[in-house]
Amino acid sequence: MKIKILNQSITDFEGDIIIVNLFEGIKLPGGATGAVDKALDGMITKLIKNKEIIGKLGECVVLHTFNKIKPDKVLIVGLGKSSEFGLEQIRKASGAAAKQARKTKAKKVGTIAHGAGIGGIEPRLAAQALTEGSLLALYEFKKYKKSDKKPIIHVSIVETDRRKIPKLKKGAETGTILAQEQNIARDFINEPGNNLTPEKLELKLKKTIKTLGLTKTIQYRVLKKKNLETLRMGALMSVARGSNNKPAFIVLRYKNARKPLTCLIGKTVTFDSGGISLKSPAGMSLMKGDMSGGAAVIGATLALAKAKTRVNLMTIIPAVENMPSGTASRPGDVVTAMNKKSIEIISTDAEGRMTLADAICYAEQKKARTIIDIATLTGGCVVALGNIAAAVMGNDQRLIDLLLCCAEKTGEKMWQLPLFDEYEKQIKSDIADVKNSGGRGASAITAGLFLKKFVDKAQWVHIDMAGKEISEKESFYTPKGGTGYGVRTLFELVQKL
Repeated sequence: MKIKILNQSITDFEGDIIIVNLFEGIKLPGGATGAVDKALDGMITKLIKNKEIIGKLGECVVLHTFNKIKPDKVLIVGLGKSSEFGLEQIRKASGAAAKQARKTKAKKVGTIAHGAGIGGIEPRLAAQALTEGSLLALYEFKKYKKSDKKPIIHVSIVETDRRKIPKLKKGAETGTILAQEQNIARDFINEPGNNLTPEKLELKLKKTIKTLGLTKTIQYRVLKKKNLETLRMGALMSVARGSNNKPAFIVLRYKNARKPLTCLIGKTVTFDSGGISLKSPAGMSLMKGDMSGGAAVIGATLALAKAKTRVNLMTIIPAVENMPSGTASRPGDVVTAMNKKSIEIISTDAEGRMTLADAICYAEQKKARTIIDIATLTGGCVVALGNIAAAVMGNDQRLIDLLLCCAEKTGEKMWQLPLFDEYEKQIKSDIADVKNSGGRGASAITAGLFLKKFVDKAQWVHIDMAGKEISEKESFYTPKGGTGYGVRTLFELVQKL
């Protein structure tokens, strides 16, 4: 689907349906909605009076125009309360409207830029949020099952003020890039484990980069088992050794500026059985999503490259599969990471931090100034924050504050947890430098403290996104399945850096 920008009146749009909006509590619509209401002889006002539309966020009502204006139908979408209105409300309303427009079998849709008028939102940001919400809402994973939903060919953002057109175009361009790459991340997450082993992930990523025309922009390197053993990545290899599917340590390099090196690292366990510390069968099928951190950094890197961001970036995707077998690591084993720190394995299901430890060491070896890791790391994060917010920890408060600011803008909620020294006793080992698990109490925090031990000179922030990787029910612009959480926030953060 394409996003277009048109400089005209919404009532003159030549297409199947137009989308206007309504704030909750408004009695008499104004602006573009008022113009449509007037052209329809006050039909929208009558609906408001009869309480057939309230303006609740995401509420959609479709009207036939009976040739009073050019489009066949009008869709009124609720924006919620004006006092709570912002970019996330634009995404949600746009997503709800896009899905409703698809239900009407519309192919050509026209919409006003929600919030860019009396809503007080800068036109570029309004167009970006509208584009993100629309494209993300219409995503489908159709590789294994055909869809009977008719696709929308294009959505046109219609604006009468010519001065806003360049800003709307810029916003729509950025929104398109971000939504497309987040949808690519969703494709990776939704792939079943048998079709996304580390090697297959590597091939899929290489093909994706080629399809997007980025082979000359993004350098691609893969370290295989022998390379990892030579580098003495004992922590990562302790996870990989239980699977017949060999690891693939993928390194992407995108350099478009002579700046200090920024590194993105995403946990990429293509399937997590728990290893010898076997998980419960209930819900284990969702463990194909344990590579969602990797999907997030892939999507963000592709978006940064497509947007031609001025950055010196290295992205690490340490892909492994965690399986039980005769060669798998055992609880009680001791292994050594790349930085020569010894690790006592308490649980083979605390595997993600093992792969991230060596990835962080690799980034430090390459002299990364800033390291940002994102991972579906702990059940403790889900217990603490549910499926709403990710946990954030790090060694640099300015970097953490910047990340939280970016997350507020993108609508991908995050919350800081403390790395107090007092928690360190939980990961103290009697026979090694550190234990890989500190037990149930404060488990998200002790996992963060474990990772911190492998950070040397870099400013570092850790995002535990467990519970946010797969949605089991549909919402405004998030369908069931892989969410692609983190792509937009990482993009925003790296651009700020």
